[in-house]
Amino acid sequence: MQSRLIRSGTYGSKVPASANSQIAWYARLGKIEYAREVFERIPGKSTVSWNSIIAGYFQNSLPAEAYRLFERMPEPNIVSWNGLISGYVKNRMIKEARKVFDKMPERNVVSWTALVRGYVEEGMISEAESLFWQMPEKNVVSWTVMLGGLIQDYRIDDARRLFDMMPSKDVVAWTNMIGGYCQVGRLNEARELFDIMPRRNVITWTTMLTGYAQNQQVDIARKLFEVMPEKNEVSWTAMLMGYTQCGRIEEASELFGAMPLKSVVACNAMIMGLGQNGEVVKAKKIFDQMREKDDGTWSAMIKVYERKGFELEALDLFALMQRQRIRANFPSLISILSVCASLACLHQGRQVHAQLWRSGFDSDVYVSSALMTMYIKCGELVKAKRVFDRFSPKDTVMWNSIITGYAQHGLGEEALQLFYEISSSDIAADDVTFVGVLSACSYTGKLKEGLEIFESMKTKYLVDPKTEHYACMVDLLGRAGRLNEAVNLIEKMPFEPDAIIWGSLMGACRIHMNMDLAEIAAQKLLQLEPENAGPYILLSNIYASRGRWADVANLRKKMRSRKVSKSPGCSWIEVEKRVHMFTGGVSTPHPEHPMIERMLEKIGGLLREVGYSPDGSYVLHDVDEEEKVHSLGYHSEKLAVAYGLLKLPEGMPIRVMKNLRVCGDCHSAIKLIAKVTGREIILRDANRFHHFKDGFCSCRDYW
Repeated sequence: MQSRLIRSGTYGSKVPASANSQIAWYARLGKIEYAREVFERIPGKSTVSWNSIIAGYFQNSLPAEAYRLFERMPEPNIVSWNGLISGYVKNRMIKEARKVFDKMPERNVVSWTALVRGYVEEGMISEAESLFWQMPEKNVVSWTVMLGGLIQDYRIDDARRLFDMMPSKDVVAWTNMIGGYCQVGRLNEARELFDIMPRRNVITWTTMLTGYAQNQQVDIARKLFEVMPEKNEVSWTAMLMGYTQCGRIEEASELFGAMPLKSVVACNAMIMGLGQNGEVVKAKKIFDQMREKDDGTWSAMIKVYERKGFELEALDLFALMQRQRIRANFPSLISILSVCASLACLHQGRQVHAQLWRSGFDSDVYVSSALMTMYIKCGELVKAKRVFDRFSPKDTVMWNSIITGYAQHGLGEEALQLFYEISSSDIAADDVTFVGVLSACSYTGKLKEGLEIFESMKTKYLVDPKTEHYACMVDLLGRAGRLNEAVNLIEKMPFEPDAIIWGSLMGACRIHMNMDLAEIAAQKLLQLEPENAGPYILLSNIYASRGRWADVANLRKKMRSRKVSKSPGCSWIEVEKRVHMFTGGVSTPHPEHPMIERMLEKIGGLLREVGYSPDGSYVLHDVDEEEKVHSLGYHSEKLAVAYGLLKLPEGMPIRVMKNLRVCGDCHSAIKLIAKVTGREIILRDANRFHHFKDGFCSCRDYW
């Protein structure tokens, strides 16, 4: 092709024009080497040819080669110099652009405007403004570029003064000023300009419409939408997003159905809108019907699953995304990281960490905090600490994550040490920091340290204790058996105790079997949260442990009459890249239940040999001892542990998650399972982590 172009040299001026078109065409395709070949074969290269190839190198992010060619130019003209400035600006090299500008033999309004635009695009508005006022002449583009810079810097009043000074205003300037008012919520002023504007286009109408929609004035936006002389894809999408962001999903659905062309952006907005409204099935239907999807589509659907508790579906969709070789974007990776933390999918979490690292996202403080949370919730505290240690500078969120992590894993000494480190650093501890460290004291029985830290919150750290901090103290005192002091603290609180406070007291009553206080706390809890099954279950535990089955029956009767249902015990484990769920009993057995049952029988025999005897007080039914033993044997965490023993190779820790607090019998049994099998078992329940090894638990039976 190139040789044919060159051989037609006898046609004079047609050759450079055709060759220049080829240079520009190859440059746009990213094939700059072909463009260079065309350029080098042109006999008697004109300035236009030189400008074309230099622009091509800038377009392909090769500014150094572009400049080398510029230096070779026999006679650069002002267009060449302006191209050099624009090329550097496009490659985010504003300093080089300024150097070129300063040594130009002559400048025109394009030269000045190109550099002003460069400063604006880099957010250097003061420099742009200074240069703008030095301009010997300005055209409408110069004024509009500077106007956009002031709006970008949220200097709306300065922008309006500049707008009023403009000798002539085109539709772009009017639209920019209207958009500036809209972005800061000054809709009345935006509308005044809109109404007096001499000529509007579809972009102006859409800008005003978007302003209303984004500022929750969707009814006014809809009126404007209805009278628009023409609507484009952006107009329809802006109106749709106004409805979805306000949660008016029925109107959004109606508008979506009427759209002449459903763009990918509109579909994505609808998926998010339906998902946020809890209509996950409808969101998935739109996802499935889309012929074309972008990375925002996948991330929207994954986020919907993650936010609405469909963690397994989120993992399946992410796996499908990877099989189809669609590169995950930042939001989808963060969503999946959250799912991995929730389900404790360590294998998948490690893969996401690797993708974040390859994409360069792991240097972000938010990502590092999310990674730490994932590793902490997967029981990999060492890995979480490694992420923490490698990141600098650390913010309060990172410190809070690692302190809370140590607390949840029962490592009170380590949590306290980190708290003292943050106290002596420039980072200010906040209310979350104190929840973490007080929880650590509570989980590990460090009463003295907890009391000292609580007392110093306001005096030393200037942090007012909130309900959560009082709840930690009630829990700390209660676990230590100092129930009367816990009650006194509740009575002296500067605000009314809420369900968290009474729940902490009731948990302590369960540990120490204080029936009278438990009943008082339960009554308070039922007044505050009549539909919460927690108080009923805790009180049932206490009654059952004392053999008060009539009281247990009465409680269950009350639950039925008030339509209060207990969340079923559920445990899960990740095996071979899949999450396997288990519920208590055998009502919904796992596909491999016969194998699991045989493993449970084998474990039962080993436990009996080392003296294990099931604790029937944890069975909330008035049945004989044999039935109690059978019921305890089918608690969900035991089923998950048995499956882990079957499927996971020796040497690999067995990681099990449970949605409720682990019962005392299972805790005792799993300690012994770890001993007789020689396996490390990590159990995360609703409150904390338990690391079982060699017959011991990291909580030291203080939980």
